[in-house]
Amino acid sequence: MDFKCLNGSSIKITENRIEIFAPEKTDFFCGGIDQCEEGILPESLCNAPYYYTEIEGNFVLTVKVSHDFKDTYDSASVMVMRDFECWAKCCFELTDFGTHAVVSVVTKGDSDDANGCNLDGDTVWLRVCRVGNNFAFHYSSDGENFYMMRFFHLPVGSAVKVGLLAQAPTGSGGTRIYENLSIENKTVKNIRAGK
Repeated sequence: MDFKCLNGSSIKITENRIEIFAPEKTDFFCGGIDQCEEGILPESLCNAPYYYTEIEGNFVLTVKVSHDFKDTYDSASVMVMRDFECWAKCCFELTDFGTHAVVSVVTKGDSDDANGCNLDGDTVWLRVCRVGNNFAFHYSSDGENFYMMRFFHLPVGSAVKVGLLAQAPTGSGGTRIYENLSIENKTVKNIRAGK
């Protein structure tokens, strides 16, 4: 597959392993958020490195991700994207509650933000499935048994950008690791189950 990089950064590719450096203060999040007295709210940024390919039709992307969870919102993520106002990402993130969690953001103009399950360890498998303009994000601790974290509709065309996103919104940046990346042109029988 032909991959490109939006918001270029250092990318190291070896057999079954991709390392992407997330520079400091990089993220994908589209604001519309008022400030509050306490807590860290995401800034409006679309500057994180995104290593992607374009896929026609239905697909399943699966990848194992890891990183060192240094700063709040540090994440190794996967993303589907029509353009800067229409995209969704599935993240393995250091949350503002100090947990390692699978987190999702869906953007149709403004971004939402949904924390999923807290997980032990620094590694998880992420999966995104497409059936028409319906998508589902899944996670797995073992690469075999996947659980849905989000199902959503995204108004994209027949082709969509899909790939790996490395972010460091609040911190000094760091390397995000993606292993055993698989992208299959296929239609799952059960999008909620991811198979």
